Amino acid sequence: MKTLLRIDSSASGQNSTSRQLLDEFVANWLQKNPSGKVIARDVDANPLPHYTHEVLGSLFTPEEQRSDAQKAIVAVGDTLIKELKSADVIAISAPIYNFSIPSTLKSYFDYISRAGETFKYTETGPVGLLSNEAYVFTSSGSFLEGTPYDHQMPYIKTFLSFLGINLVETFTAGGQAMGEAGQQALEKTKASISAL
Repeated sequence: MKTLLRIDSSASGQNSTSRQLLDEFVANWLQKNPSGKVIARDVDANPLPHYTHEVLGSLFTPEEQRSDAQKAIVAVGDTLIKELKSADVIAISAPIYNFSIPSTLKSYFDYISRAGETFKYTETGPVGLLSNEAYVFTSSGSFLEGTPYDHQMPYIKTFLSFLGINLVETFTAGGQAMGEAGQQALEKTKASISAL
C-alpha cells in the first residue's frame, strides 16, 4: 500500500488556490492508488512552534540528560520525521507570501531537517538520507515564477534536494489577483495535474 503525505500551508484555508491544486492531485492519485493511504499535515491549522534556541538546545542535549520539556520538544520533530519517512510520495501546497514560502512551512522544514535522520555530513559535504518522491503546488497573486522575485520555488527545490527527496514536478497558478488571466492560469494548471 502506497502512502501520500500532503502538506498544506496556506492561511486562506479552503479558499486557498494552492490547496485546491493539491486537492486535484490527491483525487487523481487516489484514483490510481485506490488502496493508498493519505496522511494530512496542515501547518496553518496546526502551526509548529518556531525554531528557537530552546529547540536547538534540546536537540544538542544528550538524550539521557534531557528534561521533560526538552523531550517534548524533540518529540515534535520525531513525529514529523517518522511521518515523512513513512510516505512514498510527498505533496506540498504553498502560496507565495512576500516572495517566499509561508513561515509555517519554514518551521516544518526546520523540524524535519535533522542531521543523522534526514541528512548526514560527510567528508565531501552533506548527503540527503531520504528518497521520497515529491510534487509541489504553488500559487501567487501575480506572475512571479521564474522572475527575480520568486524566492519560493528555488528554495523549495534546494531544500528537498538537500534531504535527498526527488522533486518530480511542480505546478504553479500565477496571477490569482489578476482576474481573467489568473483564472485561465488556474484552469491550465488543473488540466496539467489531471493529465499526470
